[in-house]
This record gives sequence, C-alpha cells and structure tokens, in this order.
Amino acid sequence: MLPFWIALQFLSSLPIRLPGMPAPQAMGRSLLFYPLVGVLFGSILMALHLLLDGAPQLLHAALLLAAWVLLSGGLHLDGLADSADAWLGGYGDRERTLTIMKDPRSGPIAVVTLVIVLVLKFTAIVALIDGHHSIALLLAPVIGRAAMLGLFLDTPYVRAGGLGQALADHLPRALGVQVLGLTALGCVLVSGWAGVWALLVGTAGFFWLRRLMLQRLGGSTGDTAGAMLELLEMTVLVTLALV
Repeated sequence: MLPFWIALQFLSSLPIRLPGMPAPQAMGRSLLFYPLVGVLFGSILMALHLLLDGAPQLLHAALLLAAWVLLSGGLHLDGLADSADAWLGGYGDRERTLTIMKDPRSGPIAVVTLVIVLVLKFTAIVALIDGHHSIALLLAPVIGRAAMLGLFLDTPYVRAGGLGQALADHLPRALGVQVLGLTALGCVLVSGWAGVWALLVGTAGFFWLRRLMLQRLGGSTGDTAGAMLELLEMTVLVTLALV
C-alpha cells in the first residue's frame, strides 16, 4: 500500500508521513492510485454535502468548494496559475514558456484564470445542488486525477531529472491502461448517463489540452498536469450542471 500513501501525500494536504524517501519504483506505481485518491476526495465532498443539507445554498456551495481546495492544498491551482502565466508570456516559445513556469510569482493572467475557474466551479456546484446531482462531486475529482495518470502514460515529461521524470520512468504502463479502463467503467456503473457525459467531456478536454502541451512544449510538466486536472474538474462540473 506504500504507492497509495505516496499518491495521497502528493495529491492532498492530509497529514501523511512516509518513512523516508520512497524507491523510484514505488513512486512510479503511485500514479496507479491517482483515481483512487479522486474517489477519496469525492467521497469526502459528498459526505460534506450531506452534512450541509438544509444550509443556505450559496453558503453550502462555498463550503464545498473551500473544502475541495483545502483537500488538495491548492497544489493544482498553483500549476494552473503558472501555466496560464507561461502560456501568455511565453509568446509561443518553448524555452521561455518553461522558464516562466519556474517563476513562483503570479501575474495578472494567472489571477484572472484562477478567478474564472473558481467562479465556474462555484456556480456549477450551486446548480448541481439545486438539481440534486451531487454525483458530480465524485466524478469530477476522479476524472481529473485519472487524467493525470493518462498524461503520464502517453506524454513525454519535458523536465529531465525532476520528480515527474521518476514517476514517468517507473510507471507500469500496462497496469496504468487497466486502471484507466476500470475507472471509466466504475464511473458509468456508479452514475449511469452522468458518468458517460463526464467521460466524454473529460476525454475530449484531455486530448485537446494534451495537444496544446505537445505543440508548445513537446510534452508535459508538473504545472501543466495540475492545470489539466483543474480545467477538467471544472469542465465536468459545468457539463453535468447543464445536462
């Protein structure tokens, strides 16, 4: 179970402590558990949703979104902010884009992007609460984290020597494909047509964002993986709020 604890420590702000630095093989296998971490996040959000039943709707949605952000420690929002700055400021140049991603400061485009994504998530959650479609609180985090596994499966990691490189090098690819298949099947079995819609928009968004990464960078980075997760979560929520 060490790979699961590695995944949970990396993807969440939960107080997980590992006994020393894990082996590269365990790091790679931790990617297989990313969808399971999504299941855990979604289960926590759905439990909180039930506890907040009867609360004012806007407050209900705001507390759910706050819990969502706190669970991940803002890790993926940081990746989204860095990617937004780099995509605009990089002017289409690969090296400039990668350099800007390393800068810990956030410019106006990063702030605007974060506001837009969080507002869309918030309003979608309000609509989902109103429509009694809380299953989206499970589907969005699962699909977002499954997409990270998919990204590492078939997209080059462009920062040699980093943590992401160790993950990519030691990921059991055949098992990764099986995990993605089981995740997709589970989404449909648990939520029916909502799961089908979520998978369709998630898959379309995944391949579009992956194409952008390949065109600009020739692959992915930790920041672009985090940006993908946030954007796919938002897309799934908005889609399920509309259908």
